[in-house]
Amino acid sequence: MPAFPPVEDQLAVLLRGAAHVEKADELRKKLERSAATGTPLRIKYGIDPTGFDVHLGHTVPLRKLRQFQELGHTAVLIIGTATAAVGDPSGRDSSRVGLTTEQIDANAKTYLEQIAKVVDVSKAEVRPNGEWFNKFGFADMLKLLGSTTVQRMLERDDFTNRIKAGTGIYLHECLYPLMQGWDSVEIRADVELGGTEQLYNLMVGRDLQRGAGQEPQVCLTMPILRGTDGEKKMGKSVGNYVALNEPAKDQFGKTMRIPDNLMREWFTLLTDRPAAEIDRIVGGHPNEAKKLLAGDVVTFYHGPDTAAAVLADWNKQFAGGGKGDPDQIDEVTIPAVDIVDGAVGAVKLIVLAKLAASNGEARRKIEEGAFNYGPDRAKPADPKATVPMTDGLVVRLGRKVARLRLA
Repeated sequence: MPAFPPVEDQLAVLLRGAAHVEKADELRKKLERSAATGTPLRIKYGIDPTGFDVHLGHTVPLRKLRQFQELGHTAVLIIGTATAAVGDPSGRDSSRVGLTTEQIDANAKTYLEQIAKVVDVSKAEVRPNGEWFNKFGFADMLKLLGSTTVQRMLERDDFTNRIKAGTGIYLHECLYPLMQGWDSVEIRADVELGGTEQLYNLMVGRDLQRGAGQEPQVCLTMPILRGTDGEKKMGKSVGNYVALNEPAKDQFGKTMRIPDNLMREWFTLLTDRPAAEIDRIVGGHPNEAKKLLAGDVVTFYHGPDTAAAVLADWNKQFAGGGKGDPDQIDEVTIPAVDIVDGAVGAVKLIVLAKLAASNGEARRKIEEGAFNYGPDRAKPADPKATVPMTDGLVVRLGRKVARLRLA
């Protein structure tokens, strides 16, 4: 019989950072029964393979799933191969286009690899929900649709807001919460994890489990992580995200650029540091606190040695007003066709070096004095200026650095 930590100790870990538990007394009873019988709880988390990058926002419930695993419970990962074709309306003010089978299959392969950075996938139960929905017939779908009412569906804030705004609600979107809820029936979930915007869907799972004669799952929701802008939900469409697959220096740099008021939230949701320690760190110098946070993020995904190396490079560049370049600099090849009389226009060079996304942005950065090049850090003030080209020339735009190679 497996030995579980005391229930109070488990609750202290599992409720840390949680936004809502439906219901807390049920969670306690499930944990007590689990300890008494030596039976792990089945903890469900579903993710639709809607893109290639799993980001830190996704890891908030994933980290909670990992905590359940470390306490001895069973993680059940639902890969939404069927639900991704519908599109989750949660938290959206317009319909989301479902993905094609080809897109879903391609994304699902990369998702599991990225999720493995947070959850021990080798010990998890991984279930694509196409496993059961692909067997559904028309009668099965009618029965599922008959388990709720239009009035109940319209209770969700997403749909209420769309009605007020005169925005369309498509019938296929009403299928999504029922499908997610049915996943819980299929795998007999004891607890389901999700973001706060997922609570309606999780509650549907409770209803469907009751209808199937099962004990309803506990719904444990986590706060929505705000992105690097400090305002909007972290997301790929907004561009304010930090991906798990990003290089360590990019993860570190993006974290260093978050607003100071975001640090407590990120420390709580993205690290295992105790609350008292977080209070002490956040109460100190913001820049040093941010270095610890960035180091924690990089350590988790790339290891402590890499985190130490990235921190050393960062300090070399920025600490104490230092102007050293990092030891590892990305190299960019400049095609010979773009070099005229041994030089390249500064604006064009910035874009070619991938330091800016557009000519307009490059011009603004030059006018702001953010661009320099070479060992003497020459700083052109005129966007029309040219930069003499030499192999190995180092160019800099703010915190971005590139080494140029001539084709």
